[in-house]
Amino acid sequence: MDKIVHTKLSVNGINMHVAEIGEGPAVLLLHGFPELWYSWRHQMLYLSSKGYRTIAPDLRGYGDTDAPPSASSYTGFHIVGDLVALLDALALEQVFLVAHDWGALIAWWFCLFRPDRIKALVNTSVQFPPRHPSISFIQGYRSLLGDDFYMCRFQEPGEAEEAIASAETSHVMKSLFSFRGGKPIVVPKDVGLKALFQAPSTLPSWLTEEDLNYYATKFENTGFTGGLNYYRAFDLTWELLAPWTGSRIQVPVKFIIGDQDITYHVPGVKDYIHNGGFKKDVPSLEEVVVLEGVAHFLNQEKAEEISEHIYDFIKKF
Repeated sequence: MDKIVHTKLSVNGINMHVAEIGEGPAVLLLHGFPELWYSWRHQMLYLSSKGYRTIAPDLRGYGDTDAPPSASSYTGFHIVGDLVALLDALALEQVFLVAHDWGALIAWWFCLFRPDRIKALVNTSVQFPPRHPSISFIQGYRSLLGDDFYMCRFQEPGEAEEAIASAETSHVMKSLFSFRGGKPIVVPKDVGLKALFQAPSTLPSWLTEEDLNYYATKFENTGFTGGLNYYRAFDLTWELLAPWTGSRIQVPVKFIIGDQDITYHVPGVKDYIHNGGFKKDVPSLEEVVVLEGVAHFLNQEKAEEISEHIYDFIKKF
């Protein structure tokens, strides 16, 4: 970990913190919520040992990267714009792209907007979200899972922040990292969002106290609004995606998900992944891997296995 180099770069009007290690073909790693570049620490060390240059930024709103205050500054277009500018700043024409959670959504859009910059994609946990022409992303979740689905609850500025502030940051992180099982997260209003952040008594086996403290320290400094703004800009992204309605992902793709990941159990997702819809929208989808007994934060829970899956795919190109 000491060999990982940290820099700040000016990209797309913000200052972005970037962690980097290794030499060779470049691999860009995109984290999700509530994560940081640090979520890819295992993959960075593994892939750099295999002859790759690994690059993991704190995305806009996270960690040591700038966090613009307005939710409207967090569309997929802003984030992909940051990443294109990052590649330009690093003088990289193309990269392998690896992503998780919200990073996975950004990765899908990156491949839609600028497939010329991506050699191949290894995406995890969140399948491609085809744009419905008349139902926005959040409207779709409301109709499927109701107003109490966590993404819908996160839409109101300040509500989630207030609930988070009711607990220690380390407890918030421990709680979120511990989610697993077969139910989407639905939080009735009479229960309150505070229930999401009640930490279990023990850490997940794949997370150390040192890891937890790293995350907690960063989020104590920045708060969670930057990350929550991705959810609040989701429907604005849907509006701006109108020209890409019906567009397909044309880069080679490998997709990995855990069977205990809550995203895998959203109604319709398994059918979409396994019964033709996914392949139709992502015609160069080469492989789908479902890991048994693995939950959402798979790149940390099964670090070595995920690293091997990434390497086995990108070494072909």
